[in-house]
Amino acid sequence: MKLIVGLGNPGKEYVNTRHNVGFSVIDAYADRHHLTIDKTKFNGRFVEFIYQGEKIILLKPLSYMNLSGEVVQKFVDYYKIPIENILIVHDDLDLSLGTYKLKANGSSGGHNGLKNIELHLATREYKRLKIGISNNKDIDTKDYVLGTFSMEEQKILASIQDTILNIIDDSITHSFSSLMNQYNRKG
Repeated sequence: MKLIVGLGNPGKEYVNTRHNVGFSVIDAYADRHHLTIDKTKFNGRFVEFIYQGEKIILLKPLSYMNLSGEVVQKFVDYYKIPIENILIVHDDLDLSLGTYKLKANGSSGGHNGLKNIELHLATREYKRLKIGISNNKDIDTKDYVLGTFSMEEQKILASIQDTILNIIDDSITHSFSSLMNQYNRKG
């Protein structure tokens, strides 16, 4: 069983904000596979399905970004999901808009959602798919990540959507190290 988690904040006021890239990716992935994320458990919206013979849970924590770890931990404990079978999809200020990076483990990089996941799982050894949102140092970080994408920024994100969704598909059937070699750009 695999758990694929998109980080974001619940509520219409957060739709299309930079911090909700994880939710957007999970929604697009569900659409690709003709799924509806319509179940609620442990303060998370989710759907279960089978892909390539593997049971998958797509999860959007509804506890707000900074408390995402509580929801993730409850799903991990209830379904007995090994840490190596978790993929967290989240925004990253340190990556340029339109870029992405796979990481097998590491620090939170200051991301409060990741900090909370690390706290509740008691490890940094979970996989991440980081989606670049750039960083505007002229705007307070909180205001920036909660700001909405412009039409031009949405087009840039749309240009990488198929690749991002392919990465998630491939993460189910391929080794993560081979995915990092294949998808992470050098330089």
